[in-house]
Amino acid sequence: MHSAPCSSCGKHAEVPFEPTSGKPVYCSDCFKAQRGVSGSRPFTLRKPEISDCATALPASNAFSKFNLDPRLERAIAATGYDEPTPIQSSAIPLGLAGRDIIGTAQTGTGKTAAFLLPILNRFLTSTQGKSRTRALVLTPTRELAEQINSAVGELGKYTRIRSASVYGGVAMAPQEKALADGVEIIIACPGRLLDHLGRGTADLSGIEALVLDEADRMLDMGFLPSIKQILTELPRERQTMLFSATFAPELTELAANALRNPARIEVDLRAPAKTVAHALYPVPEHLKTPLLLKLLEETETNSVLIFTRTKYRANRVAKQLERAGYGVGVLHSNKSQNQRQSALGDFREGRCQILVATDIAARGLDIETISHVVNYDIPDTADAYIHRIGRTGRAEREGDAMTLVTKLDAANIFEIEKALGRPIERRTLDSFDYSIRPEALAPKPPRRKPPQSKALR
Repeated sequence: MHSAPCSSCGKHAEVPFEPTSGKPVYCSDCFKAQRGVSGSRPFTLRKPEISDCATALPASNAFSKFNLDPRLERAIAATGYDEPTPIQSSAIPLGLAGRDIIGTAQTGTGKTAAFLLPILNRFLTSTQGKSRTRALVLTPTRELAEQINSAVGELGKYTRIRSASVYGGVAMAPQEKALADGVEIIIACPGRLLDHLGRGTADLSGIEALVLDEADRMLDMGFLPSIKQILTELPRERQTMLFSATFAPELTELAANALRNPARIEVDLRAPAKTVAHALYPVPEHLKTPLLLKLLEETETNSVLIFTRTKYRANRVAKQLERAGYGVGVLHSNKSQNQRQSALGDFREGRCQILVATDIAARGLDIETISHVVNYDIPDTADAYIHRIGRTGRAEREGDAMTLVTKLDAANIFEIEKALGRPIERRTLDSFDYSIRPEALAPKPPRRKPPQSKALR
């Protein structure tokens, strides 16, 4: 850690990178205030705050048009949301009417609230089955399960509604206890939920609402058989909402089996957030890390998310950044759940400035303080590119997406630009030497002392 005066309030600040001239430094309080958010800690069981309904003041913003329960309107106002996003404007009225929904929208468009608000409102306006699990949200990753669970906490903070996140990689016992104590909403990864069903520790017989979130990603990860098995455990009479960033042909069968006469919503298809600025940085492969360090040095950043193609490269890039004096976390599938939670917590709270990750973090990672996404390796598809850069520019904040590209990436660039409908700006740094040869970067072997001849005896 390094010490420096806060650029905002002047107080003493501890930061995980070496301060340089021109780069602002913020203490913990000013860092959160500057981004307009407060940090949050992930958890498995969410116990609600309780507030008397009579004290719940309605929100004086555009969400009032949905005629939600006053406790939800108060929570919405507390989050600072003023205007519903397009997916929320389309999905919330349909959800409140009990319709099945297929929603196609990119990540970062607000779809979590689009399905949670109708579910929470249903629970507050109906006491039927109040003591049992009434809603199930299936999601592909642990991180997304935790974030949806956290969103239930924010939107349901003035209610008695309880939720629990259920996923693998952690002990079963705490999840079993949470389910035994009783929760209205389960947010689960399919594999671990099947484990609980096999043990008899989860009861889905009272489910009134099912959400399949990031459905395309769940199919990509091979969860279709698990989802089909879970569907057999659910009541046939229920509301089902399926959300996906893309609607691949493989989703047609799942939608036909899970939904009844669904309403279709398509918002911002294959379009990244308008608040994200894009740029490509052509560079020889051997100069990627030196160029990355130069970009970080010359760019005013808060939190930076860096994507690599493999776990090995993520570890290597993280070590190179640490040697340069940056506070760095690493996120990929070889990390244990505790390590992943710790890395995300440090990144979310500003204890480390940079998170290096593989595509495990491309979907569902919702941290509003991310100011820059750097593609150390270009993604394989246009959809993956849009998902990655969707980690910044969230909640109407501005963000930057920088992609390091080599001559071998021409085909990928063509597909991405074709999907975007426009070319991406190419940039170079005048202060960077692109002519350095690979051998100049190779570490020099240590000098060895010449062998000494043994004295004759």
